[in-house]
Amino acid sequence: MDGIQRITYATDFSPSSLAAFSHALRLARVTGAELTILHVLPALTPFVDLGYVPQQTWSEFDATMRAKAGQEMNHLVRQAVDAGVRTTSSIVGPGLPADEIVRAVDKAKTDVLVLGTHGRTGVARLLLGSVATRVVATASCPVLTVRAAETAAAAA
Repeated sequence: MDGIQRITYATDFSPSSLAAFSHALRLARVTGAELTILHVLPALTPFVDLGYVPQQTWSEFDATMRAKAGQEMNHLVRQAVDAGVRTTSSIVGPGLPADEIVRAVDKAKTDVLVLGTHGRTGVARLLLGSVATRVVATASCPVLTVRAAETAAAAA
């Protein structure tokens, strides 16, 4: 594992995403790498089925999302620091999560990216897509994906 200096852990704060956090921490501790915790604010559109939503409403919604993401991020950063891992955090977007993750990883010159996956298959995967699948296909660095079920089974 020589040469791993920068690890990025991408999270949307969902249970599936958070399942990968312990793996990111462990990898950072073993390698002595710096861990960046990354969150992408989802892209929003000012048009909904009910009509146009004023910019002020979207601005307030964006501020609320950023504040909530900041709180969640602070919680993860504290856990990482308590685990003895050098940690930074980044909230980017709004944008398409897969695109923003790949862009951030490239910019940070990440050596390994860690992210959780829902583990959807079949029709659910076809209809809902997969951020993890798109990231794995386009990232310039190795990607460690962790299924939520894997972590739950390991903890039992």
